[in-house]
Amino acid sequence: MSKVARVGIDIAKQVFLIHGVDDKGNTVLRKKLKRNEVLDFFSQTPATVIGIEACGGSHYWARELSKQAHIVKLISPQFVTPYRRKGKNDANDAEAICEAISRPGMNLVAIKSEEQQSILMAHRVREQLVSDRTSLINQMRGHLMEFGVVLPIGRRTFQKGIGDALAEDLLPVLVVNMLHEMLVRLSRLNEEIADLDTRIEVWARQDKVASRLMQLDGVGPLTASALVATTGNSSVFKNGRQFAAWLGLVPSQYSSGGKNKLGSITKRGDRYLRKLLVHGARTVLLMASRNKGNHCEWIQSLRERRPENVVAVAMAAKQARAAWAVMMDDHRSQPAL
Repeated sequence: MSKVARVGIDIAKQVFLIHGVDDKGNTVLRKKLKRNEVLDFFSQTPATVIGIEACGGSHYWARELSKQAHIVKLISPQFVTPYRRKGKNDANDAEAICEAISRPGMNLVAIKSEEQQSILMAHRVREQLVSDRTSLINQMRGHLMEFGVVLPIGRRTFQKGIGDALAEDLLPVLVVNMLHEMLVRLSRLNEEIADLDTRIEVWARQDKVASRLMQLDGVGPLTASALVATTGNSSVFKNGRQFAAWLGLVPSQYSSGGKNKLGSITKRGDRYLRKLLVHGARTVLLMASRNKGNHCEWIQSLRERRPENVVAVAMAAKQARAAWAVMMDDHRSQPAL
């Protein structure tokens, strides 16, 4: 068999499809492996370039295969689809991955460490708890409207308002009992969210890069830790604008015939991280309204020409570029291995 120069792997829960080519692009390897056979197979394969779609479990396999001296490239599924020549199945997906990673200039996904994935898990669990809390509050608000009790919007004002409504003793006993049980669940959700906030803050203050990111206006422990964990290796981006584009914070473009036409932001990339940056930007805008912060003049100048939401997104993009610069400074200061 000719030497395998490049391999594409379509990963799944139990069955993996392998497609390998030589340095001329000729197919020299097609194989189906069970999950427990993958590492043994590649441990006996000479070091090569391996492509994997960035999906569930991909970072684990990237780390394990990298330990065996293979060069692993993670690629977004959206960049694999154009290289699939036939119908969609596992074998054709593996072939498309193998072809896609051979393209020069292809955008790759940075491999995340176990530590980065651990803190991302904390963020995902927290986000789910926040969603559950919001759902529970909306459910209580909706039920109370059926009894003529309309409470204000906002979590803190709602919790104060429902206490007053229960104290008036105007609701049926069954409704009051169920509301008390729901409030117990709400209290438990608040405690779990607060506990995760503490864990994330401790991690962010102990991490060198995250602690430096928190020195930026509008960047707290949540945003700083999410930036470090989600970005992975910041050197995969050429500059700060490319990083902002990866987050979907740059205008979409539809240009032809030398005419440039820009639209709304692309909203590509990680929605959660983009949301954190925009919320942080709104905090910076609030500080600027009080003549505080480092961007007052720039913000006030932009406010004269653009709506408030556009200014917030522009500030978020500016913070994203600054965050990339901070992360790159740390990357350059690390000794070469």
